[in-house]
Amino acid sequence: MKFVAALAALVTCAVSAGAPPAVAQERQPQSWPEVKCARYKTAWAEALSRRGTRGLGREFLDRHEAFIASGCTTKADVCPRSEEELALANIMVVAAMNAGTASTFPPFACRK
Repeated sequence: MKFVAALAALVTCAVSAGAPPAVAQERQPQSWPEVKCARYKTAWAEALSRRGTRGLGREFLDRHEAFIASGCTTKADVCPRSEEELALANIMVVAAMNAGTASTFPPFACRK
C-alpha cells in the first residue's frame, strides 16, 4: 500500500504541475469537462509512465483508452480485475480527486 500511496502522490504532483510542454502546445481545453478530461489524461499517462503496464489486461487498457478518447464522457465500464489493475484504479481515483474532479469521474465500474 505504501507504493500505491507514493505513486498516487507522484501522479498528483504531475497533474498539479500542469501539462507537459508537448501537451501545452495542443488546443487548450475550454469547458470544465474538457479541463477535467485533460487533467485525467495527463495523470493516466504519468501513472503508466511510472508504473508500466505489467499486470494490466488488454480489456482494461482498451476500455480505459476508449474512455479518454470519448473526452471522458462514456459510461463507466472499466473493470479492474487483477491486483495491478485495482492498484492503478485506486491511484487514478486519488489523482482525479486531487485534480478537482469528483471520485465518480473515473471510468471504473464492474457491472457483472
